[in-house]
Amino acid sequence: MSRNNYTFTSESVSEGHPDKVCDRISDAILDALLTEEPEARVACETFATTNRVVIGGEIGLSDQDKLHEYMGRIDDIARACIRDIGYEQDKFHWKTCEITNLLHEQSAHIAQGVNAATDKEEGAGDQGIMFGFATNETDALMPAPILYAHAILKRLAEVRKNGTEPALGPDAKSQLSVRYENGKPVGVSSLVLSTQHMDPDLTSADIRDIVAPYITEVLPEGWLDDATQWHVNPTGKFVIGGPDGDAGLTGRKIIVDTYGGAAPHGGGAFSGKDPTKVDRSAAYAARYLAKNVVAAGLAEKCTIQLSYAIGVSKPLSIYCDTFGTGAVEPALIENAIDKIMDLTPRGIREHLSLNKPIYERTAAYGHFGRAPEADGGFSWEKTDLVEALKAAV
Repeated sequence: MSRNNYTFTSESVSEGHPDKVCDRISDAILDALLTEEPEARVACETFATTNRVVIGGEIGLSDQDKLHEYMGRIDDIARACIRDIGYEQDKFHWKTCEITNLLHEQSAHIAQGVNAATDKEEGAGDQGIMFGFATNETDALMPAPILYAHAILKRLAEVRKNGTEPALGPDAKSQLSVRYENGKPVGVSSLVLSTQHMDPDLTSADIRDIVAPYITEVLPEGWLDDATQWHVNPTGKFVIGGPDGDAGLTGRKIIVDTYGGAAPHGGGAFSGKDPTKVDRSAAYAARYLAKNVVAAGLAEKCTIQLSYAIGVSKPLSIYCDTFGTGAVEPALIENAIDKIMDLTPRGIREHLSLNKPIYERTAAYGHFGRAPEADGGFSWEKTDLVEALKAAV
């Protein structure tokens, strides 16, 4: 029996967190290659530490001359990311950090499983399981703890970068413990916010005075009260941040990227991977399907699992769990999903228009729960399958 009254906690990290710096660089490189060729192959990993960024992995374009040209642009792409995030520290500065490019051409053995077939028989780029989740507890059909943990840091980044709050630095983390009553979020029992600050003389109390109005602004009215525990920069000073304070690596914040621990996560990270990699594209498809199930009123909460084998086009399995909230049996939803959407790797890419340079923006503040954008960004957040699902069940 599911619990109705409980407290659940999720965390987020800002765009200046060391791991998110790496995710941003990897996805910016992906976008640059997709701009040149929609079918570009990219598996890009980034590592960052004091005064140094190392980029590795494999990339592929059909035009080898273009591939060599893009190899020469990697340095500039990385520096532009670091500059936009805001790092101009002595030991991590966009102008002066050393950037090492170890990217190479994609392995022919990996490519053959994807390339051997054509059209909709194209094989998956790897084996794996991917999960999507949706819940009607928020308008975005996302779990409240992760949605608002992201919103806090996104708002603080906005006021930092527009000059309203110059005391704030790029590196930050948030954590929300949300109280649920009768299965719905009703308030925040505790809040943790750690943010880098540029003035070493600022105290934790000073930082709380700066951030509190913005936190209050983004949370639903009444969620903060006298009983809410605040922990703002609980360790004291936080002046040295980013990769100078702690090393970063692409793909190390997968729970932050998805549902904050409120739902399962498959085996793979997203950033730096082109959409032939089902780690990314099928996870987006699973979120899209789960969100449409909830938006259609077929369930209050829904998890979708997809599984794939390398070189095999169709998913090996489709699994649906509605946690006892479904208006119809989960098996009927599984059958409907199989009918209304082509879940081959190419079918997903075409349905969601994923062969576009839309990935750098996903690298911070979550891949899910964002509004669909006019250029195709966050297409997996659309609810345009509602009527088809209703008809198919």
